[in-house]
Amino acid sequence: MKAQNVVTMGVHVLDVLVRPVEEIPEGQGATLVEDIRMTAAGTAAGTALTLAKLGASVRTAGAIGTDPTGDLLTRLLDKAGIDTGLLVRRIDTSTSATVLPIRPNGDRPTLHLLGANITYGLDDVPWDAVAEASHLHLGGPELIGAEVAARILAHAKEHGVVTSVDLLAPGELGTFDQIEPLLPYVDFLLPNEDQVLGFSEEQDVVTGAKKFLAGGVGLVAVTRGGDGALLVTAEGTETVPAFEVEVVDTTGCGDAFSAGFLRGMSLGRTPREAAVLGCAAAALVAQGLGSDHGDFDLAEADEFSMTTGTRG
Repeated sequence: MKAQNVVTMGVHVLDVLVRPVEEIPEGQGATLVEDIRMTAAGTAAGTALTLAKLGASVRTAGAIGTDPTGDLLTRLLDKAGIDTGLLVRRIDTSTSATVLPIRPNGDRPTLHLLGANITYGLDDVPWDAVAEASHLHLGGPELIGAEVAARILAHAKEHGVVTSVDLLAPGELGTFDQIEPLLPYVDFLLPNEDQVLGFSEEQDVVTGAKKFLAGGVGLVAVTRGGDGALLVTAEGTETVPAFEVEVVDTTGCGDAFSAGFLRGMSLGRTPREAAVLGCAAAALVAQGLGSDHGDFDLAEADEFSMTTGTRG
């Protein structure tokens, strides 16, 4: 098996998940729930969790606080076998955190503290570690700005590093100029459908993905929730169905797809085969609470993909 030395960079969040929540009690009211968990999450940390499960060697980089939230987030990542030595810690800014009241159907409204993620800048980047990696995954570039993200990705490409980018903001907040400068340095762009439409400013997902290709991206892998994934390249488009599972919580499913897809590509699989692994990882995570759900490895994810039916 090929070694994959990944740096995941960008958004690190501590998630507090509560399930099930049908409504918030009025006034000083209270209600009992079945589960409350705290997990590492975010487009960098969440992707790192599943990459590590699938056998990649992972270092993660970003900004967190020196608060107890940051201490816990770091311990959770360390426990998962992820190297947290590249994280920078802010004295005067809180660690990003999110409270997610999970509805019985798996939907997840959020209460979010932006925190230290937006403070990450060029002076914080571990340039040598990026150059030495086999892969750089940048999650949430819109938080640090397109020009900063482009500098980081260009440095990676100059040193022969494979690059990928996942977006964070909802599509309704996206514009093309937020990501256009970094597109020439992106091998794999991993947005969801809503983000494709918002950031491309197009009305059709395929048209929007092709706009990213025209900007320099090598491949666009679009996550589509229960409909699986859509692969868009210069050669054409291909759909990959999701797996049929009982969904408990969709938190971290996009990050799990990213991890599975990137791990598959690093092993020399075709884009479709890599997307199947991504969909399998997402399905395994969706069956429990939080981004870190599921005690599985690469072999078990592959077996799951061969034995579980799809929605397509």
